[in-house]
Amino acid sequence: MDASLIYFDYNHIFAAQLAMCTITLDGVALKLCLSVDRLVITGSAVVRGKVDLSMAILGKVSNRFKGAQISINWLEKIFDKLLDDSTEEVIQQYAQAFIMRLIGGILMLDNSRNLVHIRWLRHLMDFSECTKLSWGSSVLSTLYRELRRANQLDKMSISGCLLLL
Repeated sequence: MDASLIYFDYNHIFAAQLAMCTITLDGVALKLCLSVDRLVITGSAVVRGKVDLSMAILGKVSNRFKGAQISINWLEKIFDKLLDDSTEEVIQQYAQAFIMRLIGGILMLDNSRNLVHIRWLRHLMDFSECTKLSWGSSVLSTLYRELRRANQLDKMSISGCLLLL
């Protein structure tokens, strides 16, 4: 990506050739309705036991892992249609798979455009705990990191929640 197209300064102000913007936590909360004033999501990106984690939460194991990432297409294919007589556990698994698709496909988009990191699945184990997390902060920090990377000379694409730009 041409470094002159995106400029970054240490106040987190990003400038393109025709416009300049500052993306804030308040902006994330307003535009995406994500919580920003709750517990910060932390933890290692290294996930041990990804097969066990997938089985425990989703009830199925992907045959489409790429490192520690799951194919969004696999999630879409396996968790496509929810039957009317599904149990509460199955409904929760479908909801978790759908949230993973949102994370990987919109909120924390990566360069592959088709993979989502398994680490997010750990935070979806218990929906009551999930609501206590600051998802907006994670979305914004991912976007900042990706905008920063986009300023590198060898970068050809940009990732993150592009809806905020």
